[in-house]
Amino acid sequence: MTDPRPQASSIFTRGAVDLSALRTPAPAPAPAQPAPPTAPAPGGAGGGGVSIIDVTEATFQSEVLERSLQTPVIIDFWADWCGPCKQLSPILEKLAIEGNGAWVLARIDVDANPRLAQMFRVQGIPMVFAVVGGQPVDAFTGVVPEAQLRPWIDAVLKAGGVAVESPTDPRLETADDALMGGDLDAAEQAYRKILAESPADLAAEAGLAQVALLRRVQGKDPSAVLVAAGKAPDDVAAQTLAADVEILSGQAEQAYKRLVDLVRRTSGAEREAARQHLVSLFTVAGPDDPAVSAARRQLASALF
Repeated sequence: MTDPRPQASSIFTRGAVDLSALRTPAPAPAPAQPAPPTAPAPGGAGGGGVSIIDVTEATFQSEVLERSLQTPVIIDFWADWCGPCKQLSPILEKLAIEGNGAWVLARIDVDANPRLAQMFRVQGIPMVFAVVGGQPVDAFTGVVPEAQLRPWIDAVLKAGGVAVESPTDPRLETADDALMGGDLDAAEQAYRKILAESPADLAAEAGLAQVALLRRVQGKDPSAVLVAAGKAPDDVAAQTLAADVEILSGQAEQAYKRLVDLVRRTSGAEREAARQHLVSLFTVAGPDDPAVSAARRQLASALF
């Protein structure tokens, strides 16, 4: 089974994506359109650059390739019909605005720009690429919690030669590095140490919950898990494992709905097990995730 983790793990090396074709006109170009609007960075020191732009094939060379020679560009491949995209995109936009022009978020609609998606070998969305110096340097797929996105973006900025003044606790950076490197034992130990010293650290809580999530799916075939869950709709173990697989596939809303429905159908110890599992998945995403807020309301309705 391929590693289902959604965190920012590199999926290619520098130059592996051939961008040369993107510098040539498309076979049948659409009529020229006005340049898409840009969202200015908030005022203040370091301001004056854009934070968020909508990119098309016609503007890709100037807005992504050329711009990335001076400023790191992070591409968000999305589509209007994509539920997980609606979870990830607001987080990326928030962080881009906070960055105040240190990096640029380039949004690309895969339906409107299929040639760009093809060139980047986009097979599932949301998919995020970091472009520095005119070349992709890292990427990830799926929905990544904000606590893991921040250090990934910091790493992209450092790759682009941008000085990063990060408020991140170095203990958390160590834990996150272990998590993203697949050393779950080291990550768990580091997160637990942080929580022993700072019990209210939400990022450490999210990291520890993600360690537990990854352990639960180790060695499991995602397709087989979902098939088994479909055959046993009231089996708590089968349904919770299926929800884990969906979370790691970027289908958080579907996972939350699965467990809320399970809470409605069960009672006693089974209901409590389903509820606790759902709450643990909320912890992975963090309290600011809009999908978590909506699912919490649905859970409250199911319980009361």
